[in-house]
Amino acid sequence: MSLASTAASLVTLAEGAEHGGNHESLSPYLTGFGAFGALLLLLWITTRFNRDR
Repeated sequence: MSLASTAASLVTLAEGAEHGGNHESLSPYLTGFGAFGALLLLLWITTRFNRDR
């Protein structure tokens, strides 16, 4: 494949994603708060096991 044909196929692929690829049932706020909660849980677990400081 040449660079031009690769670029053309990527442009065609990008034009096909008109809706952004997001599923209708996924809420960005719910996903963000869930990820934030998981990170806080991991931080709490890490600090509980690191009592030597």
